[in-house]
Amino acid sequence: MKWLIGILINAVLFMAIAGYFSESFVLEGFAAAISASFLLSIINIIVRPILIILTLPVTVLTLGFFLFVINAITLEITDYLMGDSFEIAGFGMALLAAVIMSIVTLVLNKTILKSSKEK
Repeated sequence: MKWLIGILINAVLFMAIAGYFSESFVLEGFAAAISASFLLSIINIIVRPILIILTLPVTVLTLGFFLFVINAITLEITDYLMGDSFEIAGFGMALLAAVIMSIVTLVLNKTILKSSKEK
C-alpha cells in the first residue's frame, strides 16, 4: 500500500514540476505521470542500488550529496524509456527535479506518514 501511495505522490510531483517548469519538463498528462512514476519506482528498485554501490567512494566524499546526482540519473533513464510523453530538457533540470522531489518526499514522510504511524 505504501508503494502505491509513493507512486501517486511522485505522479503528483511530476505534474507540479511540469506545471512550474513548463519549457524544460514536459509531461503529456496524468496517465504519463503515473506511468513515469511506476517506471521510476522499478528503476529505483533495480538500477539505483547498483549505482549507489559503484559510486560509494564519491558519495562518502560528498557526504551523501552525490545521491542527488544518482536520483537525477534515474530520472534521465526514465525520460529515455518513456519517450515523448515524458521529457526532461537536460541533466540540470533532472538534478533540480531530483532535489525538489527529495525535499517534498522527505517533508511528506515526516509529516503525513509519521502521523499515520502514531495512530
